[in-house]
Amino acid sequence: MRKTLEDLYYGNITPCEQQMIPGSELKRAVDRAAKCEEQLMEFLNEDGQYVLKKLIRSQHEINSITATENFILGFRLGVRLVAECMDENDGDIRSGGE
Repeated sequence: MRKTLEDLYYGNITPCEQQMIPGSELKRAVDRAAKCEEQLMEFLNEDGQYVLKKLIRSQHEINSITATENFILGFRLGVRLVAECMDENDGDIRSGGE
């Protein structure tokens, strides 16, 4: 536990950081998206490329906000589960609780 708290304090824990495994479903999807982006850039004129870049940046922003919210929701759920596990009078019939 101490090691985890120290890592958190020193900024060594980055929940949103993730390495893509070569050949994984995620890596294949990212590669397909990159290829489609390259193909679209070739087809579009300068104005179209500008709009596509704005769309991609906006989608990245949406993904970042969504990831943050999902992390917070998951963390809160985890804390609630731990708190409930710590409740010794939770109705367990073995202990005579209600």
